[in-house]
Amino acid sequence: MIYRIRHQTIVHYDAPVQLARFNLRLRPAPWPGQWTSDYHLAVDPAPASIESRPGAWPVHVARIEIDSPLHRISIESSFRTGVQGGPPIEPQPDDPTVGAVAEAALAARDMGPAGPAHYLHASPRVPLVAEIGAWAGDLLVPHRSIVEAALELARRIRNEFAYVSGATDAATPVAEAFSARHGVCQDFAHVMVAALRWFGLPAAYVSGYLRTDPPPGMARLVGADAMHAWVMLWCGPTREWIGFDPTNGVIAGDGHLFVAMGRDYADVAPMDGLFVGGSGQNVQVMVDVMPEGEEA
Repeated sequence: MIYRIRHQTIVHYDAPVQLARFNLRLRPAPWPGQWTSDYHLAVDPAPASIESRPGAWPVHVARIEIDSPLHRISIESSFRTGVQGGPPIEPQPDDPTVGAVAEAALAARDMGPAGPAHYLHASPRVPLVAEIGAWAGDLLVPHRSIVEAALELARRIRNEFAYVSGATDAATPVAEAFSARHGVCQDFAHVMVAALRWFGLPAAYVSGYLRTDPPPGMARLVGADAMHAWVMLWCGPTREWIGFDPTNGVIAGDGHLFVAMGRDYADVAPMDGLFVGGSGQNVQVMVDVMPEGEEA
C-alpha cells in the first residue's frame, strides 16, 4: 500500500521569541517493510540553517536554527511511503515464550540502533513501576507465547483505559496515566512498554501515523488525523520486532506508518527545542494520511 502524508504544525507565540533551535523528527527512519520517497520539509520563516542526521535510535533528526524574532512558525512535512502488504501478523503455534524471549534478549549482542539491549531497561519517561508489573503479571508469565501474551496485554489496555483527548500531556508520568486509567495513545504506549520491560522484554515506543480512511468494512481506528504512538516488542531472533497498538488493541498492520522508534516519547518527539522569549504559545497540528490515488 502506498500513502501520501502531509503533516503541518503551526505555533503562535504570545510574545516574540528569538534564537530558536528546534529538533524535528518527522522524516521516517528506515524500517523493514516500509520505504519513503519525495520527502519535503517546508519551514516558514525560513531557518538560518537546517542540519539533518540520523539519531541514536531508529529516528531521523533535522535541527533548524532561526535567528530572527518570530511570532509564528509553520512546519510542514510531506512524503510518499509504501508499506509491504501481505497477511496480517498473528500468533503462531511455534512462537517463542515470554521466558525464552527474555533470555534471548540478555544474550543478544546487537548494539545497533534497533538492538534489543537498548529497550530492556527504564528510560526517562518510562520508569519501572511495580503497580504496572503486578497488573500485567497474569498475562506475561514465562510459559506463554510472546505474541499471544502481548496482544492480550494490548487489548487489556484498550478495554480498561479511556481515550480522553487533552486529559494528559507529553509530560504526564506513566504512573499517573496508569492510575487514572485514561489518556491518549502516548500514555497507553508508555504503560505497555513499562509492563513489558518489567518482565525483561525489549519494548520500544514508536511514533508514526494511522491510515485516515479504513478499508471498506473496517472500523475507523482511534488516533487518525494526528501522529499516533504504539509499541514495538522484540519477539526473539526469529520473529524480531512486532508492533502492537494498545490504543486499538491490535497488532500493527499496513495502516500503521512508521516514523521513528526510541526508548520513550522523549526520543521521538516530533518537535522540541529551545528559544529565548516568553513561554505562552498555541499549537495547531493538521495531519492527512491518504492512500495514493484517493487524495482529495
